[in-house]
Amino acid sequence: MKNDIAIVGVGQTKPVRRSDRDLRALVTEAVQLALEDAGIEPHEVDGVISDGVIMPATVPREYVAAQFGMTRRFDGGMSYGGAGSVCAPLLARLALDAGLADVVVYYFGVDWGSRDSGPYGFHHIYPAKMAFEKPVGFNGQPSYFALWARRYMHEYGLTEADLAAIATNQRANAIRNGRAQLQKPLSIADYRASRMISDPLRAADCCVITDGAAALVMTRLDRARDCRKRPVRVLGCGFASEAMSADDVFTQKPQQLTIPGAREACDRALGEAGIGLDAVSFAEIYDCFTISCLMQIEDLGFCRKGEAGAFIREKGIGIDGALPVNTHGGLLAHSYLLGAEHVVEAVRQVRGEAGAAQVTNAEVGLVAGLSVPDYGVLLLGR
Repeated sequence: MKNDIAIVGVGQTKPVRRSDRDLRALVTEAVQLALEDAGIEPHEVDGVISDGVIMPATVPREYVAAQFGMTRRFDGGMSYGGAGSVCAPLLARLALDAGLADVVVYYFGVDWGSRDSGPYGFHHIYPAKMAFEKPVGFNGQPSYFALWARRYMHEYGLTEADLAAIATNQRANAIRNGRAQLQKPLSIADYRASRMISDPLRAADCCVITDGAAALVMTRLDRARDCRKRPVRVLGCGFASEAMSADDVFTQKPQQLTIPGAREACDRALGEAGIGLDAVSFAEIYDCFTISCLMQIEDLGFCRKGEAGAFIREKGIGIDGALPVNTHGGLLAHSYLLGAEHVVEAVRQVRGEAGAAQVTNAEVGLVAGLSVPDYGVLLLGR
């Protein structure tokens, strides 16, 4: 293995639909929780990183450093959303290996539950979407992913039951987790009774909306051995991106049902770790919608294109299945921090701290972050 770094601390605020605190306060709490989890004092941190798009405009890195008295020798951001969080160890490794930092903190948060426009407002930064797509009904994420889902149904015979299997599984995981935003059981009947949002996607196919934040503390393995908790090793980390802008990705992709960056990023992470997918004990996969989770199971390489529905039925993605997926409930039921919570959950699984949602022998965890056109894959182990 080429990596010599570890995640030694994680922190996440309690996920809620609307918080009575602003985003800066939530981020500060998440960082404090991560530092306490690691047993590291704020003055020991000399690297601060975040995603490269959302946080710089809402909770800048110099603000976070100032709250804790951190003197930065390294400061950086990478991608956004899921890929940004999943690839945080990749960015941290650059600093740690180069001797530019000894302890690096990554943070991410959103207050889209409180903002009037919520996550829909994020697309306002793309002029082509404002000019050509919103006026004809592509007014938010459900309409884009419904396009993918309907096309998938046409090409591969996807059924409502296939999507329901993902939604009900993750709700069950959320209830086991105990810290998730949604705690009400979801049966197949409940799924079918949930209102249609953008045909064929129902409310139960869509992620929750959250105010919250999460943070990671990373350092080299020799330093990690002195931390409070058992370090979780970064086995491999891969990043990939399609050659198109975010103006185009949902409606103008030449292959609508393939996420090319998924396999490329996954191969890079696996190659770095020196393992295959058969070594993966569980997977935390970016699940903004049931269809996106299903497509990534295929594009990461767990099964062939068009076979995810059968894979889920036959292999199982529950806690006791062949491939436990989104053991905390995912974006569909736990919280919507765009994948930062997936990394936190993977760390807890590898540590054996997931309680009733703990996967037996969780030795290697895969975390996948979708931020079209970017994609990231992180492999964590003991």
